[in-house]
Amino acid sequence: MKVLVTDPIADAGLERLREAGHEVETAYDVEGDALLEAVADVNALIVRSGTQVTEEVFAAAPDLVIVGRAGIGVDNIDIDAATDHGVIVANAPEGNVRAAAEHSVAMAFATARSIPQAHDRLKGGEWAKGEFLGTEVNNKTLGVVGFGRVGQEVAKRLGGLGMDIVTFDPYISEERAEQFGAELVDDLDDCLAAADFVTIHTPLTPETENMIGEEELAQLEGGYVINCARGGIIDEPALAEAVEDGLLKGAALDVFGEEPLPEDSPLLDVEDVIVTPHLGASTEAAQENVATSTADQVVAAFNEEPVANALNAPSLDEATFREVGPYLDLADTAGRIAVQLFGGHMSTVEVTYAGDIAEEDVEYVTASALKGVFAPSDLQVNAVNAPQIAEDRGIDVTESKTRSSEDYQSLITVTVSDGEESVSVCGTQFGGEEPRIVRIDDFRIEAVPHGHMLVVRNKDEPGTIGFIGTVLGESDINIAGMFNGRETIGGEALSVYNLDEPPMNDVLDRLQSDDRIIETTYVALGDE
Repeated sequence: MKVLVTDPIADAGLERLREAGHEVETAYDVEGDALLEAVADVNALIVRSGTQVTEEVFAAAPDLVIVGRAGIGVDNIDIDAATDHGVIVANAPEGNVRAAAEHSVAMAFATARSIPQAHDRLKGGEWAKGEFLGTEVNNKTLGVVGFGRVGQEVAKRLGGLGMDIVTFDPYISEERAEQFGAELVDDLDDCLAAADFVTIHTPLTPETENMIGEEELAQLEGGYVINCARGGIIDEPALAEAVEDGLLKGAALDVFGEEPLPEDSPLLDVEDVIVTPHLGASTEAAQENVATSTADQVVAAFNEEPVANALNAPSLDEATFREVGPYLDLADTAGRIAVQLFGGHMSTVEVTYAGDIAEEDVEYVTASALKGVFAPSDLQVNAVNAPQIAEDRGIDVTESKTRSSEDYQSLITVTVSDGEESVSVCGTQFGGEEPRIVRIDDFRIEAVPHGHMLVVRNKDEPGTIGFIGTVLGESDINIAGMFNGRETIGGEALSVYNLDEPPMNDVLDRLQSDDRIIETTYVALGDE
């Protein structure tokens, strides 16, 4: 596979990809038409914040499997477009958490004690000891806006130094905040009003853009602002004015709405605003961690394994993958068989889990089932965009679980329906590595899902199976395996035949012409 890296990452990540046998090219600072040309034949794209990965980029890269972001923020990647094109987007949220948290703590101390300003004065020959009166963090209140991984680490560190913690984050529970000794408040203004220091740790989204402006800063009168998360969350001119006018004692920013920071930015004209050039993740350990983590996720995507930090596809940890991994292909296969047997315009897809598998996180398995359902179509489908395809086409997807699993340890059933008619295909794993289809609708069978399959519903009468074998034999089609099930003696039966080659239409017509044959369906599984 070919990997293109358009922003610098640590050599350890590049070596990880090469050791896995993949071709790695670097093209730093490429943009515009040059970027579109560069991605035309690549299978993976690795970026940091410098590369804008737009709809045009995805359209220009038909072979793209994954975009890896060597870091946390992905506001430079059009995730909706990635999903539409079936491309995984994955970041490396853990690799620089400690580095970003430590930089936030350092910036808090820097602004509280005017460290850069005092440094500059002393370097300039002034002993300005009497001009800098700092603020201790002990017994002060820290407001944490956004209580994700980095926010929690900052709270842990500064809470240990004697600060009270309040946090505003509508997406965490009160119990989670209490684990870090933080008080969760329901309103941003309440967080700002209670705080002496406010540190920002939210992603940049339409909801958070310019979330903290003139009115919000007024709630923090006499306090300090630290932002080492993403630029654009704070109204920068309003912040510069608030510090210059003395409403705030100081601010420290590592990220900005426009980077590099323009020379005419009002932030540069205010002495008590400390700025650093996006250094939050700039430690040797963090850079190596995010590079190797991103490389590992690219390799996983190439191996068709779940990607741990996928943002637009189900993701699994290693332990869960060990449990559900064997069922991914089974769910895909059951979906392929069900939709081909159905043959109509489906409106619903139901995936049912029974037995041990029902205890696991099965989101990725359901996505694999949907991938199988849509595989026979002309759509470019994978586990990334299959759920979106279902939503776009108005197909309802339901998922159900039960601990009861008849005679098997685990069962997966995929049912497609138009609201009136339906087809269900049920499968399991023997020994973890041998998939079996054990039921089609009400017919119990034990079929090996492989290659070319012929599914025949017929009357349960003597000679019927012999007739089918004769027709296939006279057409020089070898039967590799045969599995039969019936409802009642003399009722209906269902047979599944594994064939060495697909039957032509004239063979199916000849079978169908016999009064004992109710329905014949050729099912292509695409593994030969």
